[in-house]
Amino acid sequence: MRRDRTACDDPPVPTYAAQERAQLADALDAAGADAPTLCEGWTAQDLAAHLAARERRADSGPGLIVPFLAGHTERVRRGYLEQPFADVVALVRNGPPWFSAFALPGADSLANTVEFFVHCEDVRRGRPGWTPRTLDPGLEDELWSRLKKQARLMFRRSPVGVVLARDTGDRVSVGADGPHVVLTGAAGELLLYAFNRTGAAQVTVDGPADALRQFHSVSLGF
Repeated sequence: MRRDRTACDDPPVPTYAAQERAQLADALDAAGADAPTLCEGWTAQDLAAHLAARERRADSGPGLIVPFLAGHTERVRRGYLEQPFADVVALVRNGPPWFSAFALPGADSLANTVEFFVHCEDVRRGRPGWTPRTLDPGLEDELWSRLKKQARLMFRRSPVGVVLARDTGDRVSVGADGPHVVLTGAAGELLLYAFNRTGAAQVTVDGPADALRQFHSVSLGF
């Protein structure tokens, strides 16, 4: 007997991490292996190899943080560079294997929502003629939430205080008291700025001349 379809049969709504994974893979495919990205010195193929190694070779992860181990991490990444670009992008699109820590429940959303958003824009904005995406309001809220939690760390090098002013009116202040700069933009744009994509992020930076000079003298991000 045919069973009537119910709401319980509907497929689950993709997480923002899953949506950004698909957007990133599409951007890589559209750009092509040799396309430049906002990751200095890396082409789309370099970036795809990094992403595949990150999810599939846990032994390469520590080298992203510990300089002593960076050589091993780079050797693993170069192994993916030797594979056809389309195959590596497919690995990114299909997600981590079952044995990867990134396959644990909740890990994808926790570790990849911001990662994939930023790298998707690295690919999209690495070439002339790009236009900003219209993001789902829920994704903007998620990116803002993540940015607020990481802002103190990401702007830690700033010698002056920083006020992040979202275009919705939300604000958060971090850093030193006294003279400060105000960064204004959409949540996603502010996040890109915080990750040191300052030249491509659509953010307005205001403040006293001396505070601006000091602020622009440092690099941001992790």
